[in-house]
Amino acid sequence: MSPNHTPKPGLPALLGRGPQGIFRRTLPSEQFAGERMVRTLGLTQLTMIGVGAIIGAGIFSLAAAVARDVAGPAVLISFLVAGAASLCAAFAYAEFAGMVPKAGSSYTYCAAVLGEVVGWIVGWDLLLEYTAIVAVVAIGMSGYLGFLLDAVGIHLPTWALGAPGTGTGHRIDLLAVAICLAVAWLLTRGTRTSARVETVLTIVKIAIVLVVIVVGFTKVDSGNLTPFAPFGLGGAFTGAATVFFAVFGYDALSTAAEESVEARDKLPKAMMLSLGISMVLYVLVCVVLTGIQHYSELNPNSGISSAFAGVGLNGLANVIAVGAVIGIVTVTFSFMMGASRLWYALSRDGLMPAWFGAIHPKRKVPHRATWIIGIVSAVLAGVLPINAVAELTNIGVLLAFMVVCASVLILRYRKPHLKRAFRCPGMPVVPVLGIIFSGWLMSFLQWETWVRLGAWLVAGLVIYGAYGYRRTRQVMPGGSVDLDTLDTLDDLDTLDDLADTEDPEPRTLGA
Repeated sequence: MSPNHTPKPGLPALLGRGPQGIFRRTLPSEQFAGERMVRTLGLTQLTMIGVGAIIGAGIFSLAAAVARDVAGPAVLISFLVAGAASLCAAFAYAEFAGMVPKAGSSYTYCAAVLGEVVGWIVGWDLLLEYTAIVAVVAIGMSGYLGFLLDAVGIHLPTWALGAPGTGTGHRIDLLAVAICLAVAWLLTRGTRTSARVETVLTIVKIAIVLVVIVVGFTKVDSGNLTPFAPFGLGGAFTGAATVFFAVFGYDALSTAAEESVEARDKLPKAMMLSLGISMVLYVLVCVVLTGIQHYSELNPNSGISSAFAGVGLNGLANVIAVGAVIGIVTVTFSFMMGASRLWYALSRDGLMPAWFGAIHPKRKVPHRATWIIGIVSAVLAGVLPINAVAELTNIGVLLAFMVVCASVLILRYRKPHLKRAFRCPGMPVVPVLGIIFSGWLMSFLQWETWVRLGAWLVAGLVIYGAYGYRRTRQVMPGGSVDLDTLDTLDDLDTLDDLADTEDPEPRTLGA
C-alpha cells in the first residue's frame, strides 16, 4: 500500500468527529496576508448594510400585497409576528458573531458546533437562497425603474419588459439583468468604496421612508383601519409567513465578519440595531399604508406610491418610487455581498475549489465569486417570473435559522465558559422559540418549494462526497477542533490588522 494512501474509513469513523468523520467540528483555516480581505467596516457601515438588506421590496410592495390579499390592516400583526421570529434568530446570530468573527455566517457557526457536513449543507443552501434573493429584488426593482423611465419619456421595447410568460412579446427582463450586473461591478470595486455607496443609498432610503411616515400620518383616515382583521387572525399569521422575506438580512451582514473592524464587538451591535430600526419603520409604514387607503384598493406592485397618488400627492408618489428603486438596490447589494463572502468561506475551507474564492490582489474582494453570482442572478432575473424565483428564498433561510438557534443552544451548555461579546438572553427559551417559529412558518410554504430545496441539497451532498470531503481534509487536516480555541480568535484579528499594512511578507499564525 502506498504510504500516501489513506484507507477508506469504516462507517463508525465516517459518522464520527475524528479526522475522517463528517461530523468533525471545524474552524476556518488561517489565510496568508495577501489572501485576506481588509477590515474596513465600522459600526455605522455595518448597520447600514443590515438596514439596507432588510428594508426594500418588503416595505415598498410586499406590505401592500399582503394587506390586500390575506391580512387587511392586520398586516401590522403579520410584521410583528415575523419580526418576533426573526428576533429570536437574531439573538442567536449575534452571540455567534461575537464568538466567531469569521466570514461564512451560518455555515461557519454550524460547522464549528454541529460538524462539517451540517455546516456544508447550511452553506450550500444559503448560497442558493442569497442568489435567488438578489434575482427577486432585481425583478421587483425593474418594475419601479420602468415606471420612472416611462415618466421621463424613455420606453423600452416590448421584448425587454419582462421574462417569458409575464406578458405578450416579453423575452427578457432587461432592467433586472442590468441591475444584477451593475451591483456585481460595484462590489468588485472594493469593500470600502462599495460600502460607502451602500451607506449613502441607505441613508437616502431611510429619509424617504421617514417622509412617507410623517406626511402619511396627516392623511390617515381611521375608517380605513376597520375592520382591522377582515381575514381573521389566521390571515395575519399566514401573512407573517410571507412577509418573513422582509425581516431578515442581518444574516447576510454576518458574512462580512472578516471585513469588520473589531468584529466581535461591532457585528452583534449592528445586527440588533439594523433589525430594531427596520421593525420600527415597518410598523409605522403599515399604519400609514392601510390608513390612507382602504386595504382592498391597495396596489400590490407599487403600494405606497399608488396610495399617496390616491390622496392627491402625486409628486411625493414619484419621490417614493425613486426611494423604492434605491431601497431595492441596497438589498441587492447586501445579499450579493453575503453570497460572495459565503462562497469565499466555502472555498477557503476546501469545500469548493479555491479558484472561486480567490481574492483580488488590489481590491481585496472575492471578485470571481462576485461576478459568477452576479451573472447567475442576472440569468434568473432575466428569464424567470418573480414567483418562480421567490419560492426558492424563505424556506432555505428559515432552515438556516433553525440550525443556528440549535447550535447556539448546544454550545451554551457544552461550553458555557467561552468568551462571548454578546449573550443570547432568555436561555433556553429564546433559541427554542426561534426553532419553533421558523418551523411553523416553514409549514405554510408550498410542497413544490420543499421538493426544490430537497433537490438542491441532494446536489450539494453529491459535491461534498465527490470533492469537498477529501479536499477540506487537505486544507484543514485533523479531527475536531477544541472549541476553547474560539477564545484565541482575538489573536487572529490582531494578525489580520497587521496584514492590512503594507507588509510584503506573508504572515502565518506563530510566524
